[in-house]
Order: sequence, then structure tokens, then C-alpha cells
Amino acid sequence: MLINVINIAFEIYFYVIIAYVLMSWLPALQGSTFGQVIGKIVEPYLEIFRKIIPPIGMIDISPIVAIIALNFIQLGVIKVLFYLMY
Repeated sequence: MLINVINIAFEIYFYVIIAYVLMSWLPALQGSTFGQVIGKIVEPYLEIFRKIIPPIGMIDISPIVAIIALNFIQLGVIKVLFYLMY
């Protein structure tokens, strides 16, 4: 049960990151209240990767690396919880 809840939380955060990245193509949407709320949720996590990986011209690949890292973190957390529970 706990593993499912945490897994769903990671999946929701994944989709919030995707939505934020897509909103970056529409500045009016990103500047809306909804966009600002999503930005407050996602930016602290993405900022870690933006410090390490600077944009290449107009392309920012840090969200891709952030999503890959999120998947690894998700797998690790789920495996640790599974090990502790069973």
C-alpha cells in the first residue's frame, strides 16, 4: 500500500515536470497562476540540474536529465521500501 502511494507520487511529479517543460513554450501559460504554482513545485528540483548542465544555445536539456534521475530515485526508494517491508 505505502509503496503504491509513493510510486503514484513519483508518477505525478514526473507529469508535473513534463507539464512545466511544455508550458515553457507558452510564456503566457507559464506566467499564469497555475504556471507559477507548478514552477514553485518543479523549479527547486530542476535548478539542481541547471547548475550542472548549462543550456546549449536555446536548448535546455537539464529537464531530461532531471527526469532520468527522478526515475532512478523512484526505483531506489521503491526497492528500499520493498526490502524493509518484506
